[in-house]
Amino acid sequence: MVTFLAGGTGTPKLLSGDEPVFARDAVTVVGNTGDDVELGGLLVSPDVDTVLFDGGGVLDRETWWGIDGDTHETNDELFRIADAAGLETGPRYLPGDAQTAGREIARWRRFSGIAEFMTIGDRDRAVHVTRTSLLDEGHTLTEATRTLADAFDLEIDLLPMSDDPVATIVHTPDGEMHFQEYWVANRADPPVEEVEFRGADRAEPTPAVESALEAPVIVGPSNPVTSVGPIRALPGVDRALDRTPVVAVSPFCEDEAFSGPVADLMAGTGREPSTAGVAESYDFADAFVLDAADGTELDRPVVRTDTEIDGPADAERVARACALALVAAGASPVDLGLAVDDPAELDGDDIDTGDVPGLGGEQ
Repeated sequence: MVTFLAGGTGTPKLLSGDEPVFARDAVTVVGNTGDDVELGGLLVSPDVDTVLFDGGGVLDRETWWGIDGDTHETNDELFRIADAAGLETGPRYLPGDAQTAGREIARWRRFSGIAEFMTIGDRDRAVHVTRTSLLDEGHTLTEATRTLADAFDLEIDLLPMSDDPVATIVHTPDGEMHFQEYWVANRADPPVEEVEFRGADRAEPTPAVESALEAPVIVGPSNPVTSVGPIRALPGVDRALDRTPVVAVSPFCEDEAFSGPVADLMAGTGREPSTAGVAESYDFADAFVLDAADGTELDRPVVRTDTEIDGPADAERVARACALALVAAGASPVDLGLAVDDPAELDGDDIDTGDVPGLGGEQ
């Protein structure tokens, strides 16, 4: 068994290979829910849904958001009505007292559906209607996610990080804003002064998540601050990561970020925006997978390969590097659910294990 921590697009891309390195039924994914928002009364879980849609074979892999080929008639009509009625477009936060009223899981991140600032397709919206309705019927977010996973024939085990509300709030000179307002509406334009995981001190990882963190863990090339940070902010998660073999893939090549606002978020929260800064932040990681062109020297085993993921073949290559790094970190190959009998079969000319004792390096 192996557990992936997933947020943004980095980890879902890592899981998108056509030829699985880890048997699908041996994989658990813990999804970040700090990015979730309630939009027009519907709970939207972007990071969970990216894994759900990709595993279900319907993800739009051009945008890594939403369902491929989806229509947007409801979204278009919302904008038409707003324009005709003279209503100001979003993001439109609900009033302060509404942020902590009603559905508990949506606290501190409630937006009006008028002229939605996030583009949601019609089929995509059906997922949010189903999720929200299940919550209103009394199911937990974990139970609702499992129901949706069954509907999409998901082979992996997909878990939200918590059944409690945690909201990623970015503090800027323009004021505090939910991460989706910062990233989607403002395109990461305001300078970052601080990032808060509101509610994390009172939230709990679910028992299913706690069990999943007993297995070896892979942290994909996701944003350490807003994609992985909310998961780590939950009580006990870092302690669990300290007790199990962990491999992390850097979202940088030295000080160049592969995508997204990771550099600004790391700098804004006092971290060096680089592979070295990621390694310092991830003191629980026992080994790293770095890009072949990344010459950063770390105090832990490093497996190198081309870590840019532009398609299934790239995903399979980086996943093989992660499996080799997990073995170097002390994980038992027998317990990982590998698709091969001998981990050495995962090595090749496209992966450099020369600096790893017991793999390609000296004993």
